[in-house]
Amino acid sequence: MKRIALAAVLAGAVVAPALAQSSLQVYGRLNTTIERQRERNETEVRLVNNGSRLGFKGTEDLGGGLKANFLLEHRFNVDDGTSADVFWKGDSWVGLSGGFGAVRLGRQTSAVYYASADYVSLHNHDTGTSSDALYMFDWSRPTNKVSYITPNMGGLQAELQYSLKEADGIDNNWEVALNYDLGPLHLGGGYVKSGDDKLGVVRALYEFGAFTFGGYYERDDDDDLGKRNNFRLSGMYAMGASEFHLNFGFADDWDDSDDSSSKQATVGYNYNLSKRTKLYTFYTRVRNDSNAAYLTGRDGGDFSSFAVGVRHNF
Repeated sequence: MKRIALAAVLAGAVVAPALAQSSLQVYGRLNTTIERQRERNETEVRLVNNGSRLGFKGTEDLGGGLKANFLLEHRFNVDDGTSADVFWKGDSWVGLSGGFGAVRLGRQTSAVYYASADYVSLHNHDTGTSSDALYMFDWSRPTNKVSYITPNMGGLQAELQYSLKEADGIDNNWEVALNYDLGPLHLGGGYVKSGDDKLGVVRALYEFGAFTFGGYYERDDDDDLGKRNNFRLSGMYAMGASEFHLNFGFADDWDDSDDSSSKQATVGYNYNLSKRTKLYTFYTRVRNDSNAAYLTGRDGGDFSSFAVGVRHNF
């Protein structure tokens, strides 16, 4: 009996550290607004979901600096309880990391988007109707993706992503993103190529006391529409629990499509009840030329929304 008890103690001493080296984190966000929306001179009051999610991520220490990592993120609609069209619409990948950097396999959000439009969208994390309507996000295909992330080299980090074709009518897609942090100055951007369509973008963000200023410039080359320029500027002033936000974006005409430009302006206010919960309000407006369909999905016509919402992270 003593030998059995001793063996059990030794086994527990070996297994416990092994279990301690693995981690699983459950996280999520509930984000909902009530909005008065106006489109093509028609007004409607709606309850709107803003990027709500439920996620699972974990790491296992394999020893020698090598780790196994995974992430699964489900997107759902708080307003009516339905799921997104793709169950793991956030990310769903598995990979390894170590001194060499990190490799990930699976569905992954565009690294160039994170390094540019998302990075400067200081209000409401680029979700809902106040999100950036002018950035060419659709060119960055998230599915069937292999990525490599370099180690952080004195504040500089790069990520290379490649999406395999795997279906007729879908082009191979690759992108490279760069991020560089130098104290209060944060630079980034990248390049995306999807078939014959190409996107290049540069971004800067600067923190100056209670003020934060950001912006990006995007240059697009569409095989059917030609080229266009897209600019965005954003700013935030923090005072205690309050945040005041202002941003403006402008996309000019595509070379082969006259009257296809658009403007977007958003003003917002956040009040942080805690590190996890905030109340906020915003007004956003998109003004489309006659051949532009940003946010509305239909050529021409403006869109605007006044919203009041609450967001809780867990």
